[in-house]
Amino acid sequence: MADDGDGRLRTEGSGSGNGGGAGGPPVGEMLLNVGLLALALLAAYRLYLRWGTRSGPGGAARQSQAAALPRMKRRDFSLEQLREFDGARDPRILLAVNGKVFDVTKGSKFYGPEGPYGIFAGRDASRGLATFCLDKDALRDEYDDLSDLNAVQMESVREWEMQFKEKYDYVGRLLKPGEEPSEYTDEEDTKDHTKQE
Repeated sequence: MADDGDGRLRTEGSGSGNGGGAGGPPVGEMLLNVGLLALALLAAYRLYLRWGTRSGPGGAARQSQAAALPRMKRRDFSLEQLREFDGARDPRILLAVNGKVFDVTKGSKFYGPEGPYGIFAGRDASRGLATFCLDKDALRDEYDDLSDLNAVQMESVREWEMQFKEKYDYVGRLLKPGEEPSEYTDEEDTKDHTKQE
């Protein structure tokens, strides 16, 4: 380094001050670009491993198995009965929203064991959807009457319920403790399924 007389420092052999020689980019900038490219490739690879392989052999088999399932007959569920339908123990995936149980099997990419909303499979998802929380903390092991949710959160639960009604099959009700299940006739079951289509 030398003082050029104006009070500015210049380095030897770098009249342009870029440090790369022969007019190229500085070495530090080039290393940074290579490092960022490597980081981007690593992130893309990890995303592929997490999401891209789902449609692979296991994911495709699970999707076709789910598609082959017959439509579920209307029935009501206790929390314990609902937990059986988490997509891991049984290929069918059910979840409850605002006291209503929906068959979300055709959305197994989202609600299956490895899906982004898989935490709700076989559970009452109302609180998690109302509070936009995907943590285990949003799930209760006993019946949740949602009485502590505010008006905005309850409106959110009702909106989610409407979305599920439009997209998925309504299977039955989530029973409160001590509540007896309803007896559904084949006519009620058929009428409701044709109304949804």
